[in-house]
Amino acid sequence: MAPVTEATDHSPALVQGGRTAALAGACVRGALAAGLGLGSVTVLVMVMWISSPYPDSGPGGALHVAAGVWLLVHGAELVRPASLGGAPAPVGVVPLALVALPVWLVYRTARDAAEPAHDRPGPSARGAVGAVTAGYLLVGAAALAYGTGGPLPAEPLGAALHLPPLVALAAAAGVWTAHGRPTGPLPGRVPERIRVGLARSRTALAVRAAAIGLGVLLGGGAVLVAVSLAWHAGAARESLLGLSGVWSGRMALLLLAVALAPNAAVWGAAYGLGPGFLLGTGVAVTPLGVTGTAVAPPFPLLAAVPAGGPGTWVNWTAAVVPVAAGAAVGWTCGGGRRGAGARDGGLRDAAFAALLAAVLVGAAVAVLAAAAGGPLGTGRLAAFGPVWWRTGGAAAAWAAGLGVPVAVGLRAWRRRDDAAPATSAPATSAPATSAPATSAFPAPAPATPEQSPDPAPEAPTADPGPAPAPAPRPGSEAAPAPLPVPSPDASRAPGGAGREERPVPEDDPGHPAFEPYAVLPAVWEDPVAREARWTALKEASGGLMAAFPPARVAGPAAPGDDMPEAPGADDPGPPQRRS
Repeated sequence: MAPVTEATDHSPALVQGGRTAALAGACVRGALAAGLGLGSVTVLVMVMWISSPYPDSGPGGALHVAAGVWLLVHGAELVRPASLGGAPAPVGVVPLALVALPVWLVYRTARDAAEPAHDRPGPSARGAVGAVTAGYLLVGAAALAYGTGGPLPAEPLGAALHLPPLVALAAAAGVWTAHGRPTGPLPGRVPERIRVGLARSRTALAVRAAAIGLGVLLGGGAVLVAVSLAWHAGAARESLLGLSGVWSGRMALLLLAVALAPNAAVWGAAYGLGPGFLLGTGVAVTPLGVTGTAVAPPFPLLAAVPAGGPGTWVNWTAAVVPVAAGAAVGWTCGGGRRGAGARDGGLRDAAFAALLAAVLVGAAVAVLAAAAGGPLGTGRLAAFGPVWWRTGGAAAAWAAGLGVPVAVGLRAWRRRDDAAPATSAPATSAPATSAPATSAFPAPAPATPEQSPDPAPEAPTADPGPAPAPAPRPGSEAAPAPLPVPSPDASRAPGGAGREERPVPEDDPGHPAFEPYAVLPAVWEDPVAREARWTALKEASGGLMAAFPPARVAGPAAPGDDMPEAPGADDPGPPQRRS
């Protein structure tokens, strides 16, 4: 029992050892992710080297180029030591399509490393990010040192400034996903103003609107490039065929064009925004025209660049792209659907969300513009691509100038639509007692002395009030239920003439206790009125009806009523009366 007790008492040490082993495993995972990315680029470069009919160097040179290209994918600039001018020429245009490979590898690795194993706990969030980043940077440092003696070495300072931030951000995104993408409060060391501002719902709305606006802007830029390439299809074909005469070289050019397709989308977005892009020092391409003399190298994607001279209305139609992006930002902030239980913050919150979304769109476009461009050499090719601060400022201005008015207008329109049913609801409701009570059968006309063969002596009676409708005859269609008759004393109730009393439950048609065929009041049994009705019916029948008085219906007896009672089930009925 002693060994078991000692093992149980030392469980914290085992747990600590497990966490250390998890951190070591995360570091190894990061190194493996870097090796997978480097190996993929190496395979691609070796295939191009093997298929090339006239390679400039041997396998060692191809491996050095692969290491340099892998560092270029992470944002580091390459340097061509031998150029036509003799001076080293930098290469800083990063194919953005290839950046997705290392980012995805680091993201998946960090996500898997942050998940706890079955037999030991996983590392902490900070530990996972740090371990994966450290393992990846170890391989990056080895690749930087190996590519130094090759034909395309990477600049050490550029690699140190671009490689660690990219890897750390991708690893942080993977760890955040592994923990369920929490959106709770930030740690206490973050300033309170920032924590409160990020926790507001309008901040999340602004982030979503910025993502939608950025997607519309980049999609519109890609459409502009595709349309221009289709317009200049002949020039693009001549450029592809003129650069290489063998299929391997043309395939390499096509692969490079595919890798630079996201760069072209950013350039198209910059062109639609207005600042455009540079094709060398002093050569700007904008919708208003092309200034300077372009010295761009022949390349299929560059065939989409408009011709020199002032722009026409065809070039000005590129402004549809930023207009659509600004409208998308405004629609999301002002006219989008709210979630369940979300509070409508009003016009001020809509304007603030649209303004914040515009700032985020400008920042994202500026980063993409800086990554999509760069130098391709010295001299006039030192500036190639969009200028990041101009492009970002134009994107923020378009998004704010269109997004804020659209958001405020749509929010005001939606609030008016939400308030319309509330204001019109009282006008549609009407009290149940406002409708006049109408009878399904017309009241019989009073009999005259000439029509009555045996008039009864008049008797003083009280005002019978409105007579209710009689029951329908057997075999006839059912008549609608009569409405309740208000009390005759309702108009004389205290508090003013004409006041209507609320009907009792038995007289309310909407109440379950309502009885449409209740006992008729005693005034219905007035003998004079009954005799008059019977005489009118006999005259209308043409002498076919017997001349006996009608039987009195069951009910409370009226004062002074001496008429015989209604016959029962086995009663042959009252005796006939001779005229």
